[in-house]
Order: sequence, then structure tokens, then C-alpha cells
Amino acid sequence: MTIKFIRACVIAIGALAWVASSHAETVETAPGVTVTKKTFAAPIDEQPFFGFADKTPEQRKADSDFLAEADKLGSREKVFDVAIERGFAHIDRGDFPEAAQRFNQAWLLAPERSAVYQGFAVVAAARFGDLEYAEELFKIALHQPKPRPTLKADYGRLLLKAKRPAEAKTILEEGVRDAPDFADGWASLGLARLQTGDAPGACTAASEASKLKLSGQVVSDLVMLKRQAACP
Repeated sequence: MTIKFIRACVIAIGALAWVASSHAETVETAPGVTVTKKTFAAPIDEQPFFGFADKTPEQRKADSDFLAEADKLGSREKVFDVAIERGFAHIDRGDFPEAAQRFNQAWLLAPERSAVYQGFAVVAAARFGDLEYAEELFKIALHQPKPRPTLKADYGRLLLKAKRPAEAKTILEEGVRDAPDFADGWASLGLARLQTGDAPGACTAASEASKLKLSGQVVSDLVMLKRQAACP
């Protein structure tokens, strides 16, 4: 077997992989919104969009009953808001299975809303480690109605994880303007500034974060940030 033949095989395999990835199956999750069909090793209610599972009659009835109960309360909007806030509260506690369950409820109630895609993006990245899928969902969230103020801060943090600090910095500068009281956004911006050569700016962001309510993750980020940036 010649080297030339081996190289030809490698090129052919790469081309086939590219064709397969370029034809990844997509699913409509709301009118005019399509996402890549991704599943993960978890119960369906702990995956984004219920793992795109074909639900049993019992599961479909449970969904219908849930929506009927929401209607009895007088406003699907209010039930949506509760589900989303509970989902992000579970995110803050690191309880990603429970967070996904709340985001799936929100998806049933208002599948077009930005917060659904933001929540699923955080779960995809933090629990399942799929940064590519998370970015796809964040990009959708940016264009959907009623985005949360923390959307760009969360997206910027993902870009930091993906080792793209310059892109992260751009998004996070906007994120702290959208949510100036969100400590995570300031801490992430500090890291992005530091990684793009702006140590004084990093210290300024760290100082802003220190004035706010800190999560456990932010506390550890700030310690590292202040040490590496040699903040006073």
C-alpha cells in the first residue's frame, strides 16, 4: 500500500465526513425556527427539546394536560416566566437535569421565545459539553423575541470556553451594558480583556463584579483573574 494511496483514502474519508455533517438533520422547533437534531445520553425531559423523541400517547397527554393547566391559570405567559426563572435558578445551583425539565416546559408554552434557546444552550454546554450545538442555540436566541438581559453574557462565556477571547470580548462588552448587575458577565469580560492583552481593563471589570452578588463560579474566576492581571 503506497503513501499516495493512503493519502487518497484519508482525503476521501474526510470528504465523506464533511458531506455527512453538511447534511445534518434539522427540526423545526417553532414557526420559522430550525435547529440541528441532537440527542444526548439522558432521559428525554433532561435533553433540549425532549431529545426530539417520538412521544408515547401518555407523554403527549401529559403535555396537553400541562398546557390546559397553564390556560386555567389565565396566562401561558406567566407560567412561561415562572418555568424560565426556575430553570435558570437551577442553572445557578448546577442542577442541569432539573433546569432542562423547566426549559422543556417553557418550550411547550412558547416555543419561539429567546429564553428557551438560551437555557438549552447553557445546558448543552455545561452538562453535555457540546459547545458547537450551544453556539447554534445562542445564535438563534439572539434573533428570537423577548431575550433575557443575560443572553450576551452567557454567550460570551461560551466563546471564552471555546478559546475565542476576542469574539467573547465583543459580545461581553455588550452583555454588561444589557445586564450591568450580572456579576458573571463582568467576570467573564474581565477574563476576555485579560486574554486579549488588556490587564487594566480586566481589573476594572473585576472591580465591577466584586460589587455585585457573586455565584460560586464567579468567586473562583475573580480570584484567578485578579492574580493573573496583578490587580491592586
